[in-house]
Amino acid sequence: MLRVLLVTDTDKPIGDLRDTLARLGYDMLAGTATPQALHRTVESERPDVIIVDTESPSRDTLEQLAVMNATAPRPVLMFSHDANQQLIRDAVGAGVTAYLVEGLATERLAPILEVALARFAQESQLRERLAQAENELAERKLIDRAKRLLMDQQNLTEPAAYANLRKRAMNQGVKLAEIARAIVASADLLK
Repeated sequence: MLRVLLVTDTDKPIGDLRDTLARLGYDMLAGTATPQALHRTVESERPDVIIVDTESPSRDTLEQLAVMNATAPRPVLMFSHDANQQLIRDAVGAGVTAYLVEGLATERLAPILEVALARFAQESQLRERLAQAENELAERKLIDRAKRLLMDQQNLTEPAAYANLRKRAMNQGVKLAEIARAIVASADLLK
């Protein structure tokens, strides 16, 4: 059962939205958060989904969403009356998964949530793959730098320098990148 946090910066009651989500089987967190308390509420309540109801998202709301997205990303649905294209782009840039303008029919709520969850899951996988690729690239650069250092210091060919790194890694039972990191760190200390 997904835990849902409602966030609003309007005075209009959102009890109907809360009741509809509860009827659809979502676990509604008690109370409604304000945009200013969003980060703190997400840390303490750990919702699975965040739904923001707003007339027009303020700069503060978007900043809070961006902070939350950077530290504890969650699928975010935003219901707004403002169809300004730049505002929509800003909201998506701040981490909003789905931005809906006006007229939320209750029968559309469940499919909209499912699409937002699927999109968020796909984006999460892409972020993980990107982080992994960036890490692998950084390790390769480190290994290349260590090979160059060995080639210069010990007058080795590139294959011989690589073999030297591999042998050290195998003897110590660590990854090649760890040996390369130690070699580069030692060389940096000697500068």
